[in-house]
Amino acid sequence: MSNEEAPTVVDLFCGAGGLALGFTEAGFKIVLARDANAAAVATYRRNVGDHVAEEEIHAETALPEADVFIGGPPCQGFSSAGMRRPGDARNTLVSAYAKLIARHRPTAFVFENVEGFLTGEDGARVLDLLDPVIEVGYHVHLRKVNAANYGVPQHRKRVVAIGGLGWSPTFPAPTHAAYGAPGAQLVGRHLPPTPPLSSALDGLPAPAANAPGVPPGHFTGKVGAKDLERLRALGPGQSMRDLPEDLWHETFSRRAHRRVQDGTPTERRGGAPHGIRRLRADQPSKAITSMTRAEFVHPVDDRFLTLRECARIQGFADEFVFEGSQAEQATIIGNAVPPRLAFALAASLRADLAAARRRTGVAGKLLSFVPTESTGMSPALARITAEVRARFMSGPEVPIGGQVGLWG
Repeated sequence: MSNEEAPTVVDLFCGAGGLALGFTEAGFKIVLARDANAAAVATYRRNVGDHVAEEEIHAETALPEADVFIGGPPCQGFSSAGMRRPGDARNTLVSAYAKLIARHRPTAFVFENVEGFLTGEDGARVLDLLDPVIEVGYHVHLRKVNAANYGVPQHRKRVVAIGGLGWSPTFPAPTHAAYGAPGAQLVGRHLPPTPPLSSALDGLPAPAANAPGVPPGHFTGKVGAKDLERLRALGPGQSMRDLPEDLWHETFSRRAHRRVQDGTPTERRGGAPHGIRRLRADQPSKAITSMTRAEFVHPVDDRFLTLRECARIQGFADEFVFEGSQAEQATIIGNAVPPRLAFALAASLRADLAAARRRTGVAGKLLSFVPTESTGMSPALARITAEVRARFMSGPEVPIGGQVGLWG
C-alpha cells in the first residue's frame, strides 16, 4: 500500500463516531459504519458521514471488503461502572466481531472495550476475541491502556487490541505522563504531563438553565436543596464518602455497606462506591460514563457537569452535535472512544500499513498481552492471564520494562 492511498475502513459498533474521527484524521477512508443504536447512528450521520446505517450486527452480517476493521462491541455486560451481568447477550457481540474479521480477513483490525472485558465472564470474552483471529493468522497485541497517556484529559482505562493478518503491527507508545490517580505514574514518567481538566473546560460560558444551551448541550437543571448542601460541602477531589453520613444518598449508603448487609457476590458489586464527586481542575478528569451528569461535580461551581462539558472531556468539538434524548446523549457520550486516543491508534497503524506486506498461510500469534501495568493482579485477572499465556504463548515468561504479563 502506498502512502498516497487512503486505506479503507469498516467501522462496526460505531457509536457516535469517536473511532471514525480519529481514523479519518489519520488519513483513512471510512466506507461503511454500522450500529444498532438509533440515536448513535443519527449522531454519526449528522457529524461524520452518511455511510452509516442502523443494523443489528451478528457473525453473518454482510460487509464490503476493506483494509481495516475497527470497532468496540457494546460493553455494558462488562462495565465496572454498574452491575455486571454474566450471560449478557451483548457480551457475545465480541465473538461476532472476531468472527467477522476472521471471515473477511482485512489487512488489520482494531478493537476497543472497557477494562472489565478482561475478567468478565471469567475471561471468556478475551478468548472469544483471540481464538478466531489468531486461528486465521493475525498477529495481535492486546493491552490495557489509560487514555490519559495519549493526551486525553481523562483517566479512562480501556482494553485495545491491534492485529495484522500475517504481519506484526506496532502498538503506539504513550505520549503523555498521567497523574492524579492510583498507579497513573507507572507509565511514561519522562513524558509531558497529560492536560488537566481545566484545559477541556476552558472558554465555556456559564451554562444555560434549560436545553439546548450554547454550545449545544451546555445547560444544567436546577439542583435541589439537599443536593446543593452536598455540593457545597465537597472540596476538590472529594466524594460522597468524605461527607458526613447524614448527607449520604440512601442508595450510596446501601451500596457502601452492601457487602455485609446482603452478601452481594463480588462479581456483582461493580466499582467501589463514590457517589457524587467534585473533580479537580488541575488533574485529568475521572472516566466519563453515561451517569456522569448525576455524579461528577464541576471543579468550581456547585453544579453537575453539563453534556457539553462531558463531550469536551471526551474530546469532541463544540460543533459536534449529539442526537436523541438527554439520557441517550449521555449514554452516547459516555460510551464513545475519545477521538484523540483513536487518532493515536490510527496514526500508528497508518504508518505500519504503508510498509506492511500481508501474508496468507502464516501462523497467527499473540505478540503481547498487557492486562495491567502494576506489579500485582486480582485473582480473576491472574486466572485469565495464565490461561492466555498457556493458550497462545509458548516458552518462559519474559517481562519487558517491568510490565506484568507482557511477552514478546
